[in-house]
Amino acid sequence: MRKHFLIVMSALLCICARTSPADESARAQMKGLDEQVQEVKSDVLSIAAELNQLEEKLLYPSDTHLAVFVSLAHGETLRLDAVQIQIDGRPATHYIYSFKELDALRRGGVQRIYSGNIATGAHEIEVSVSAKLANGKDYAQTERFPFTKDIKPKLLDVMLAGPDAPQPGIHLGDW
Repeated sequence: MRKHFLIVMSALLCICARTSPADESARAQMKGLDEQVQEVKSDVLSIAAELNQLEEKLLYPSDTHLAVFVSLAHGETLRLDAVQIQIDGRPATHYIYSFKELDALRRGGVQRIYSGNIATGAHEIEVSVSAKLANGKDYAQTERFPFTKDIKPKLLDVMLAGPDAPQPGIHLGDW
């Protein structure tokens, strides 16, 4: 019985010893494949970034590009519900804010609310704001601003402040 046990154990030991180099070879091949997969992934991500840049250039050529950004005045307690923007009397965008987006704006974040094409020359932007004040009352404000679009891209900053702010209302500036 003991002899049989030793023979079986010896056979198992030999089998295990023989598969070890094969396992090492398979592991090396898998590691090589993993590295190749990672290289392909990084190449794909690089190509995707280049395609996004190309798409941006094709969709929004620099001579007609207009981008509008929204921000809240520093320390503003206004609870922003929605912002609507019209350019030259035509609706450009309407955006309803979530709690997380409002929190980001309150911490100094900026949102690109509109990106599009517009001809060079004189234009008018209308900004409408719907919000709630700290005391719970509804707040709505609409302002119109003239602006001029030159040949280069135009970046506009719409800064929002409630009626209790040092400079209340809607302010438009170049970015």
